[in-house]
Order: sequence, then structure tokens, then C-alpha cells
Amino acid sequence: MSENTQKARMSTGELYEPTDPEAARLQAQCLLLQNEYNVTSPLDTEKRQELLTKMFKKIGKGCYIEPPLHANWAGRFCTFGDYVYVNFNLTMVDDGEIVVGSHVMFGPNVTLTTAGHPVQPNLRYYGIQSNQPIHIEDNVWIGANVVILPGVTIGKNSVIGAGSVVTKDIPANVVAVGVPCRLLRPISDRDDIYYFRDKKIDWNDWTDPRYHRDH
Repeated sequence: MSENTQKARMSTGELYEPTDPEAARLQAQCLLLQNEYNVTSPLDTEKRQELLTKMFKKIGKGCYIEPPLHANWAGRFCTFGDYVYVNFNLTMVDDGEIVVGSHVMFGPNVTLTTAGHPVQPNLRYYGIQSNQPIHIEDNVWIGANVVILPGVTIGKNSVIGAGSVVTKDIPANVVAVGVPCRLLRPISDRDDIYYFRDKKIDWNDWTDPRYHRDH
């Protein structure tokens, strides 16, 4: 199989051998930008935004990614919507496509991995892999230390509890937790009353119409 065919298979979900020299050179250039990003000053917001625009396939307005960021391709195949917040140590095995909606929040030490290897030992011996896309829809909250595996979609407004390993799609408007991650409950009217255990939301403090709008 030719190197061009191998490179094309990165985005098709098919098995390929990731040894293309041209791709390796391009990846090194991406990682140099990521390294530059990771040593920026917290006060140099313009520099950070400039680098993110170069690194990512597309990144929306108001995104904040706390260094260090660790990504195989520094976000080259990643699309982030608007106002995405990322805490420390996001790791993206982004050989395949990662699409994140707007107003998504990532806790610290989250891992998004699009790449997988066959269980078949002879192919795996030579590093053969495939990439399956990850989609995270608008207004999702990903808790600390969550791992999201290849091919997963997480629906709008859902919450993934800390420490979960997400192996299958999660629907919209639910709380899901565990290893493997499973549906715990739907987001309900009770969530309009309590924000943490028995602590109630005082809506007198939150009268702005934007807090009462469905998203």
C-alpha cells in the first residue's frame, strides 16, 4: 500500500500504518507550536489565541485552554466551538477528528483518544491503527480524569462524572458516570432546585433572563 493511501486512511476509519515520513515532519511542526503554547505567560492572552488559531483546524471565540495541552497533532484535526473551557492537562490523541461544540467544559486531566489498535496481535506488532471521530455536543460538562474512547458521541447538555471511561455514545440531557460510563439519570426539574447535594439555588441571585433560557 502506498504512503499516500496510508495517509488518506487516517480520516476514513480504516486500518493504516502510521509511518509516513511526510506526515511525521508535519506532525513535528505542529508539536513545535504546541510546545510554544505550553510555555506562554498567563498574561499573554493574545499570543495564546494566535497559537491556538494556528494549531487547531478551527477554534471559536472565547475559548480558554489552560496549559499544558498534550495532543498528538496539537489540535490540527480538532474543531472547537465558542466559549470552550479546558482545565489543566487535556490530552488529545487527535490522529482522527475531534469536534467539540460551544460552552463545553473540561475538568483537569481529561483524555480524548480517537486512535485504536487491533486486538489481532500480528497487526498490532507493527503499530497498525485506525482512527474514529469523537463528537461532544454543546454545553457538555466533562468531569476530572474522564477518558473518552474512539467513536464516541456525547449529547447536548449532558454531564460526565469524574473518573468515567466513556466507551459508547451518551444521549443528550443526562448525567452519566462509571467505568464503563453508564446513564445514571436524566437532567430533571430537581436540578432547577439543587446545585450540590442539599444546597439550593437561590434564584433571587440569578435573575438575568439568560439563566432562565433553554440551551
